[in-house]
Amino acid sequence: MKCIILAAGYATRLYPLTENFPKPLLKVGDKTILDWLIDDIDTSSVVDEYVVISNHKYACHFDEWAKSKQQKITVVDDATESNETRLGAVKDIQFAIDRLNIDDDMLVIAGDNVLDFSLTKFVSYAQKKNSSCIMRYYEEDFNKLLKCGVVSVDENDKVLNMTEKSSTPATHWCCPPFYYYTKNDAKLVQKGIDSGCGTDAPGSYIAWLCTQSTVHAMEMPGKRYDIGNLESYEKVKAEYKGIK
Repeated sequence: MKCIILAAGYATRLYPLTENFPKPLLKVGDKTILDWLIDDIDTSSVVDEYVVISNHKYACHFDEWAKSKQQKITVVDDATESNETRLGAVKDIQFAIDRLNIDDDMLVIAGDNVLDFSLTKFVSYAQKKNSSCIMRYYEEDFNKLLKCGVVSVDENDKVLNMTEKSSTPATHWCCPPFYYYTKNDAKLVQKGIDSGCGTDAPGSYIAWLCTQSTVHAMEMPGKRYDIGNLESYEKVKAEYKGIK
């Protein structure tokens, strides 16, 4: 299995901290955000390569960081140099697939979140379901739902429908940026792009994929800390206690 880490954004809301430095390498406690994620996932012993997709501006920072890690880490530079010219998450995923000739199951994650639970639970869930999978959590705040991917599921966790940033969200089930693609479904990313699925938000591919293939949604077993601006970063640094 390959773990694809989406890290090509420019984190403009965190300037000046991230004006010349990538958000995933900011420290939370004694580790970078990316270290928290990778060190946890690696305990599952199912990932044989981590692929960090970076923009050109920050790629050198990820290259330097990768030298300190024991895991096999490949940094892919998508050659963009500004927020205005970024490819978008879905096109970045396809860029990495093409560049590295990836033909494997894929765990796809945003590189700028920390969790208080182990992602190995999600990997185990996906392997048992033997399908592409996402996570979901109940979001009470309607205004937050407007900015997220929202899913409808049946009694067996099968995704019936997913929308990204809809003005009329169908449920309160919100989808965080953590996904599992089966090998066969990973081969459909380019078809999704060609079919007109959104490419900026990573969940847009899943919104399209669930109309083509079976996707299941695991209820998130803990809390996700989203670092979107300077205020939230300071809050996470003060509150985060690691993985339970």
